Amino acid sequence: MGFLVDLRSDTVTIPPKEMLETILEAELGDDVYGEDPTVKELEELAAEKMGKEAALLVTSGTQANLVSIMAHTRHGDEVIVEAESHIYNYEVGGLAAVAGVMPRLVNGEMGFMKPEDIESVLRPENIHFPKTTLVAIENTHNRAGGTVITPKQMEAVSEVVKRHSLKLYVDGARIFNAAVALNVKPVKLVEEADSVSFCLSKGLACPVGSLVCGSKSFVERTRKIRKMLGGGMRQAGVIAAPGIYALTHMVSRLKEDHENAKKLALGLSKMDSISIDLRRVQTNIVIFTLDNLSVENFVSRLSERGVKVSAIGSRKVRMVTHFGIEKKHINYVLDVVKEVLEE
Repeated sequence: MGFLVDLRSDTVTIPPKEMLETILEAELGDDVYGEDPTVKELEELAAEKMGKEAALLVTSGTQANLVSIMAHTRHGDEVIVEAESHIYNYEVGGLAAVAGVMPRLVNGEMGFMKPEDIESVLRPENIHFPKTTLVAIENTHNRAGGTVITPKQMEAVSEVVKRHSLKLYVDGARIFNAAVALNVKPVKLVEEADSVSFCLSKGLACPVGSLVCGSKSFVERTRKIRKMLGGGMRQAGVIAAPGIYALTHMVSRLKEDHENAKKLALGLSKMDSISIDLRRVQTNIVIFTLDNLSVENFVSRLSERGVKVSAIGSRKVRMVTHFGIEKKHINYVLDVVKEVLEE
């Protein structure tokens, strides 16, 4: 067919021309001195979208999670995270190595930690135990298959968090995907949270960047921690300008990614040697299991035919739809998968 279909992640998106053109027109200043007007505009817009007092532009989702956790905790504290969370699995142990906190794992159901399960791992006051100070929720949940956490579920978790005087943080790397899938404004998904972060560089198709949102005092703490970690940026308006474009032009189109993911998942579900839980295909991520087939060989064969996907462990494969992927690409991928399985 003559084209490459890259479904490894929504981080591989190529920004639209109109987004890139905003970089040339951006008004710039030194953001470490607080003088970049374009960064300020993006941060104000992000805070408004999330219903929080303030926001901070950071370089990545990993940095967003790290500065947020550090701002909410002290060395030696315990943080409750879902066992398959991105924070625990894919961020180079930053929880321990940099933040100096101890993760307490809770097994979720489709990415959601039940309030009673969170409460069951809370430690009593004891000289031997670390102090639990923070609960971190991931929405959408990557390894669960892009599953969403609803406002009702957030409210239930918040009740436990408040009762025990903890803080609630949302790793909302794909929070806009969740909002679009549920047909609600993003603020409805985080109004119970003390803080939230989201990525510009995934489904929103920006070249780089994430935002951390919370109270003014919380954001000021994250700003100082960002500087300590080497994340202070100068004329960062060149990053912020695409972010403003993304928040005003790229959110509603996420629905297309979800439709393509469902089309892809449905096609895969009809093939022999593939097992897929269609309940989990709620946004733009499709994860399936290969029955008695080599994942490495499967991924390699797809790549030879111009289809790039990710292996997750020894038997699972992940495909992620995003800006630039159209229905014709989904049809091509399904044809290629069928050919490989038949071989």
